[in-house]
Amino acid sequence: MQIYKIFRADEWAAFDSQGETLGAAIDLSDGFIHFSTASQSAETAAKHFAGVEGLMLLAFDADALGEALKWEISRGDALFPHLFRPLKLDEMLWVKPLPFVDGLHQFPADMA
Repeated sequence: MQIYKIFRADEWAAFDSQGETLGAAIDLSDGFIHFSTASQSAETAAKHFAGVEGLMLLAFDADALGEALKWEISRGDALFPHLFRPLKLDEMLWVKPLPFVDGLHQFPADMA
C-alpha cells in the first residue's frame, strides 16, 4: 500500500539535499512523521495546507518502512500512518508537484 507525505517546497528541498528528514515542523513537534493514505490526502491538504502553493507530494510503500510505521487513530477516528524514525530519501517511490488550482490541490489520478 502506498502512503503519502505532503511537503512545502523548502521542506522538500531540505529532504532532497540531505537525504533524510525528521519531517516538517508539526512532525518534529509531535515526535513522528505524519503520512496519509490516498483517501485521506485531500482532506489533509485542505486542513493543514489550505491556500498553500508549491507543495510536493511524496509516495512511499508502507510495508517497506518497517516496524517503525504505526497506524494510529487520528482525525475522525480513522487510522493514519505515523513513522517513528527518520525518513530516508531512497525509500521514496516518487515525488510530484501538488498544483493548487481554483482553491483546491490537484492530486494525481494514479494515486493507489
